[in-house]
Amino acid sequence: MDIMLILGAFVAGFVAQRCNLPPLVGFLLAGFTLNAFGFESNDAINQLADLGVTLLLFTIGLKLDIKVLLSKEIWAGATLHNLASTAFFTFCLVALQVIGVSLFADMSFEQLIILGFALSFSSTVFAIKALQDNGEINSVYGTLAIGILVMQDIFAVAFLTVSTGKVPEWYAIFLFALPLVRPLFYKVLDKVGHGELLVLGGIFFALVVGAGLFELVGVKGDLGALILGMLLAGHSKSSELSKSLFNLKEMFLVCFFLNIGLSEQPTLAGLILALVFMLLLPVKGILYYLILDRFKFRVRTSLLASLTLFNFSEFGLIVGGLAYKQGWISGDIMVSIALAVSISFIIAAPLNRFSNSIYRRSASWLKEHSDAKINIRDQFIGVGQAQVMVLGMGRIGTGAYDELTERHGDICLGIEIRNDTADHHQRHARNTICGDVTDSDFWERIQNLDQIKLVLLAIPNNQGNRYALEQLRLRGYQGKIAAIAEYQDQVEQFIELGADAAFDIYREAGSGFARHVCDTLNPNFTTMK
Repeated sequence: MDIMLILGAFVAGFVAQRCNLPPLVGFLLAGFTLNAFGFESNDAINQLADLGVTLLLFTIGLKLDIKVLLSKEIWAGATLHNLASTAFFTFCLVALQVIGVSLFADMSFEQLIILGFALSFSSTVFAIKALQDNGEINSVYGTLAIGILVMQDIFAVAFLTVSTGKVPEWYAIFLFALPLVRPLFYKVLDKVGHGELLVLGGIFFALVVGAGLFELVGVKGDLGALILGMLLAGHSKSSELSKSLFNLKEMFLVCFFLNIGLSEQPTLAGLILALVFMLLLPVKGILYYLILDRFKFRVRTSLLASLTLFNFSEFGLIVGGLAYKQGWISGDIMVSIALAVSISFIIAAPLNRFSNSIYRRSASWLKEHSDAKINIRDQFIGVGQAQVMVLGMGRIGTGAYDELTERHGDICLGIEIRNDTADHHQRHARNTICGDVTDSDFWERIQNLDQIKLVLLAIPNNQGNRYALEQLRLRGYQGKIAAIAEYQDQVEQFIELGADAAFDIYREAGSGFARHVCDTLNPNFTTMK
């Protein structure tokens, strides 16, 4: 039977992927199909599903910048939307109850609020996947969407903690001392290396220190995993740790989505209710747009963030699953939530794939804020008096910047993706701003590009340099472009793509090294012919 579950999940996930849909849509549908053939969930699948949710929260915590959550557009925006969306869905559910829909006949007002609360969430898994596929995970709208999703996750975990009915032990207060132990956690991460021990260390922190410790004092373990991930987010290995756990987390989440379908058999009533939920979904997306627009973000940012969040959530399934276990909602309603999640993913996938096209078509009738009123995180990027733009302020970019400044004065503007590196250059009097040139949103915001006479592509990543070159050409840039490359065939590719010059950094470094040695040591060679 377990072999059939694995086979069904793989085939359905593969078909969904080939249809340009998230594989998790296939996993959900596989669960429903297998349930119809008499297959049921078991303890092993339940445990793996729980592990998947715990690791998901831990990895979300690893990527979380506390400063982002503290910005009012994140915490206030997420809170306002959650309240407004929950109120809207609850009102609609009460209306359905009043007109006599049998599925809601025996539900109390409090239970209807819980169901409305479950429908108010958007999918973290789907949004991150869509942003990664579009290459806009670091864009303003991407970080905004992820911040809102993290706040929603915190709301969900808080609800799950309260709804279990367990009162934390008195000694749970000692959990507030965890930040004091963070230096010890950092030392452990420093020592585990980069291989399988790092993966095992991540599992240890998520399941033992995080979930295990919180469960021990009577608090929901998922909340512990999220908080511990947040404590480790500042470590230099946090990104590597998140990537090392990615495949393991994804595998466990397969069990979670499969388990949803196995929990209840689809019914006609459940499908009809799911379609009703889908008719209400556009209002949820409109609420996102209106709230973000109130915080003075650009039309593009508000629209693309809303499209990213235009779906129902796996956390809605978690909340709904708990409500089902507690007897607050029926099996048909639980099935309808799962079907609504699946259908929303099917609709949201192409919307996100063509989000920029949707923006360009709708920008003419959506009112843009004036430049002076735009949110500081989303303002246009001016190049000042710069004539040279250096993309990537690593060692090569910094060396080029300093050389050009020494020869021609303050004519350079450096672009660096890391905030700490940009701050370092600013402290050393280099004109540097933070920006991700591999994100189309950066190029949407930059102004006066035509005054730049030379662009140096010095990103230590060939794909990043190629993307930046494509964006420059796409926007009709007429100045000179020079790029670095690691191999000779990449030099040729840059020239073919329209770069005016490309340089093999290793060959140039070797040539420069030889010149420097000869100039410094002045060896008395005998010239050979």
